[in-house]
Amino acid sequence: MVPLEKLAREAVALAQGQPDPVPSLTAAESEVARQMQICNACRYCEGFCAVFPAMTRRLEFGKADTHFLANLCHNCGACLHACQYAPPHEFAVNVPQAMATVRGQTYADYAWPAALGRLYQRNGLTMALAVATGLVLFLALAMGLNGSLRVSVGASNFYDVFPHRLLVALFAPVFVFVMLALALGARRFWCDITLATTGAPLQAAAVSEAGANTLTLKYLEGGHGEGCNNADDAWTLSRRRAHHLTFYGFMLCFAATGLATIYHYVWGAMAPYDLPSLPKVLGVLGGTSLMLGTAGLFLLNLQRHPAHGDTSQRPMDRGFIALLFLTSTSGMALWLGRGSNAMPWLLVGHLGVVMGLFVTLPYGKFAHGVFRVLALLRFAVERRRPKNLALGGD
Repeated sequence: MVPLEKLAREAVALAQGQPDPVPSLTAAESEVARQMQICNACRYCEGFCAVFPAMTRRLEFGKADTHFLANLCHNCGACLHACQYAPPHEFAVNVPQAMATVRGQTYADYAWPAALGRLYQRNGLTMALAVATGLVLFLALAMGLNGSLRVSVGASNFYDVFPHRLLVALFAPVFVFVMLALALGARRFWCDITLATTGAPLQAAAVSEAGANTLTLKYLEGGHGEGCNNADDAWTLSRRRAHHLTFYGFMLCFAATGLATIYHYVWGAMAPYDLPSLPKVLGVLGGTSLMLGTAGLFLLNLQRHPAHGDTSQRPMDRGFIALLFLTSTSGMALWLGRGSNAMPWLLVGHLGVVMGLFVTLPYGKFAHGVFRVLALLRFAVERRRPKNLALGGD
């Protein structure tokens, strides 16, 4: 029997005038489809995470299905360690690795503009060049505006080095472009996985569930709730904790920046701010959390077994982690050195790193967070619908 999902995809595609309603799969997508067929017959891991319940709703796995499932996978490794068909078995089932490969492909596939999706292939070099360019830019501007990077001891006003309007003129267009690129890429991904999940409508309960699963990183608990498998069979919650520190540290830093903008434009309070002002409290907490989280993620990445993911993506993973770490450490150093002769140099370094982070956000590992949230939302919607009778569901 032909699955209803396939019929729905073909009908919608034909209605939209698409000449090829069933796009051909890449080698990586075909491998995910092959492994999902095997897993669908076994179903030992059905209770491990969101991937396997979503898998059981399908008899076939098209391009959009593999993209959806790959971004549902949190790469905890539980299914690999539980699988009786894992290598060296002839079936060679390694779901975390297969999903990671397709997940990396989706970042480039949905990039906007499409031509810039190639930056994922040389992401480490891209990030290094972006940071170097940012550092040179701000160093040249500082020298051109002030003639040198020397200030009197005790000076702490950043705007004596770079005027506020200049910083806004530099960062605002980059921020707008980054948000636009992420939004357009996310929209294309959302449209594809909505079609793959039979176009089920959004519901408040599904949004709430997906939000809770995202904020708690539920699926980094592993198959038994004890965490991920890292270097060996042992369970650990280290990855979940490091991800939490990184995510909430980043959000606190973002909140500090947003609040500082309100202080400046609404209340006329000029930076820099000091304790116990709320922007500084949020910034210190966020910066500390971000440093600890990224340091933990980097160490765990070094220890991770090659079978647990796509090793070709490690330069991108480590580059992004390092960039976040440098952003937080340079920000903290700038605060601690704000009254010294080193302040202008610290400011140049921090702004250069932040600019490098900004311009590479849509073309690096940051995109996986956006796609994963959308995949979790579609999963929460889909699981509230009855299973197709063709799949043997209820």
